Amino acid sequence: MSEAKKPSMKAAVIPVTPFQQNCTLIWDEKSGSGAVVDPGGDVDRIREAIAEVGMTPEKIVLTHGHIDHAGGAAELKELLGVAIEGPHRADAFLLDGLEQQGREYGFAARNVTPDRWLDEPGTLVIGSHEFEIFHCPGHSPGSLVYVNHAHKFILMGDVLFQGSIGRTDFPYGDHDALITAIKTKLLKLDDAYAFIPGHGPGSSIGMERRTNPFLK
Repeated sequence: MSEAKKPSMKAAVIPVTPFQQNCTLIWDEKSGSGAVVDPGGDVDRIREAIAEVGMTPEKIVLTHGHIDHAGGAAELKELLGVAIEGPHRADAFLLDGLEQQGREYGFAARNVTPDRWLDEPGTLVIGSHEFEIFHCPGHSPGSLVYVNHAHKFILMGDVLFQGSIGRTDFPYGDHDALITAIKTKLLKLDDAYAFIPGHGPGSSIGMERRTNPFLK
């Protein structure tokens, strides 16, 4: 599809929770239809951002089941009246424990049951934009990465960061699995693919291929 005919995609990042997690709004510039990705908390702030950019949320999307990414999803679903899609079913135990995690970390969270679990191979649709689903376990068993090939854009979750990778020091973490997923799936993409990670600044596949010490 030519640049002239490609539907325009817009994105905005709202850092939420004490973990400063990148909740991301993705929407069509023309129609305004979009999704809220990883609403970990601070739901009022997320709703203000939705109103500010003028988007119409059609769904909530989760990359994985950790509290800083999913802790506000149940509340936001009720307020917006939309469905929750993702992550992979392997993270069900994390989503079932969000309320308990919230008590441990000192902020409110509610357990979540997605309306649709996602898996690889598969497709996530946001507005008129299609994202290929990559299952990239290691940080969590059900971590998913969403790749839009038309715009060479990735919603990365906590799989890969600028100069780092997702933590794997949890009881269910798996460093080797994470590195394997990154190298066999993400690094097969060309250098121009840009991504928004779950925390911190964005980057690109090319930048991480060249400079990320965990991928050497």
